[in-house]
Amino acid sequence: MRRVAFILAFAMLLAGCSFGKKDEQPPQPPAPDLTSAPGAVAVNKGPFQSGPVAAPQRGALFGAWIKPDALTHVGRLAAVDSLQSDLGRPLKIVNTYRRFEQMVGTPSDKEFLARGSTLMVSWATGDNRSILDGEHDDLIRKQAKAVRKLKVPVLLRMRWEMDRPNLRATMWSGADYIAAWKYVREIFREERAKNVSWVWCPTAEGFIRGDAPAFYPGDDQVDWTCVDVYAGERFEPIGDLMGPFLTWAAQRPKPIVIGEFGVAKAWGSAGRAAWMKDARRTFKVNPQIKAIAYFESNPEGNGPKKQFQLTGDPPAFKELESMVRDPYFNP
Repeated sequence: MRRVAFILAFAMLLAGCSFGKKDEQPPQPPAPDLTSAPGAVAVNKGPFQSGPVAAPQRGALFGAWIKPDALTHVGRLAAVDSLQSDLGRPLKIVNTYRRFEQMVGTPSDKEFLARGSTLMVSWATGDNRSILDGEHDDLIRKQAKAVRKLKVPVLLRMRWEMDRPNLRATMWSGADYIAAWKYVREIFREERAKNVSWVWCPTAEGFIRGDAPAFYPGDDQVDWTCVDVYAGERFEPIGDLMGPFLTWAAQRPKPIVIGEFGVAKAWGSAGRAAWMKDARRTFKVNPQIKAIAYFESNPEGNGPKKQFQLTGDPPAFKELESMVRDPYFNP
């Protein structure tokens, strides 16, 4: 029934749009149906094999990626400080992105760690077959040493969203990705980078399509399972969007981190607020979800269906505040 309601709502939205009046706001879809049970199936209660970054026994750690005005030490600190000030609490997890050649251990990384946050490093490794050919061994060893020097546990998302169709030219196949994952992890082992919890993080869409599981390296290789899930193109409850992933993850003794989640500006303040409220209860009824990280960003060049920043949208941001002030998300 929820899915039908969302389809009808979307049809109403299209029917009501006026493309001739630029200043007129299009009608917004109705709020998600919060009266029915969330699509919650990740009920594996452990014990979990989570690596150096331990999963809380109860509740879930809250974190975020906050796009800075400038990708500098000052800019990164200012972005995180601003959100923490607005929320009235520190982030337990700070998500940070790195290209293949960018090392961890920057001044801002060290500052976040000094404040007690856990880094979740989203590392965009390159072509899997060139990795397996040994072309990047020096770079991978350098990164392993940089991680080791942090001397604190780190979450590492090696080439997150590897299942995206637009990455197939460098991922090649699930088998290639798995082989590259094992290759990189072996180099980290050789460099004694033992402070890494390895996070495998595909997209919710990849599980809806059915191709994401082919990229899974195995329970012996992964410490945390993960998913990125957005109400962007599809305005549906978060439990429906990530339901296929949760069904799969429940079969594995791994804690779950929601690596990125967000609701797009296109769905209006009321719709966004309701979606966030539903996300809060969905996370809470999934005991296997042990960490979440909001994607507080409007990437440049993206339209309203790919703009997820809640700051500046009071009703939606209020629901984010309610979530992070819930003791469940401050274990």
